[in-house]
Amino acid sequence: MGCAMWTHKAWPGHALPPGERLRWYASCCNAVEGNTTFYATPARRTVQTWAEQTGPDFRFVVKLPKPITHERRLSGAEEELRVFLDAVEPLGPRNHALWLQLPGSFGPNDVGDLAAFLRRLPGTFRYAVEVRHRAFFEDPREVRQLEQVLAAAGAEWVPFDTVAFFDTPPTSDAERDAWLKKPRMPRRSAALTDQPIVRYLGRDDSARTVAGWAHWVDVVAGWLREGRSPTVFVHTPDNAEAPELARRFHGEVRARVPELATLPDPVEPARDDEPLTLF
Repeated sequence: MGCAMWTHKAWPGHALPPGERLRWYASCCNAVEGNTTFYATPARRTVQTWAEQTGPDFRFVVKLPKPITHERRLSGAEEELRVFLDAVEPLGPRNHALWLQLPGSFGPNDVGDLAAFLRRLPGTFRYAVEVRHRAFFEDPREVRQLEQVLAAAGAEWVPFDTVAFFDTPPTSDAERDAWLKKPRMPRRSAALTDQPIVRYLGRDDSARTVAGWAHWVDVVAGWLREGRSPTVFVHTPDNAEAPELARRFHGEVRARVPELATLPDPVEPARDDEPLTLF
């Protein structure tokens, strides 16, 4: 379970020094989306600090940089890819999957480029692909074609479920902003591997977020009973309550699957007049 980030001004961990915020987050959730790598490849030493703040079972789903996926569209980006793979290597077993988020213009005619790119990737990492072209959700032939390409590479298809978000008009500034930026795609619930990944976008109203994820509670519980090991990321437009919501989702799934391990107990950040003790 996790969120789209590990620090937010509304979260208690934001009061900590920047180098300790991930450690606090890892006391609440055991997975995180690595979205910042889309905009810039971090220094290898920076990634090493991420590893040092998390346990070996913590899951990072790290996004490939924009120059590879959006600017070069998976072709001719060998150097950018080499630098990125070297940078994230210190995460070791925490590298749950490297995430290719493709632009909405990347459609069925581009699947050959995706297949060629996946064949060139080293087998030392797992891969997950998010597509945003409607044909991959509405045309059964294109769905099958993409599934075959991903299955051949052992890669997962990452759904970004925005159905509940777009169910009714926005009611806050954050929702209005997301309304213009987030993709409107049909919901996809099929897993291709034993480690599916789900991204779910709710609303800034927590009650509506919880009501909207009922489908995923059922699906994730079913995957667990099948022996799969899913990772779920809970988003809201402002993400102010995302860690608490992620933990609540986990609790609802655990009510269905009691053998699911509990999440850690969140650590309370120390006050300014107290020594910092996180573990």
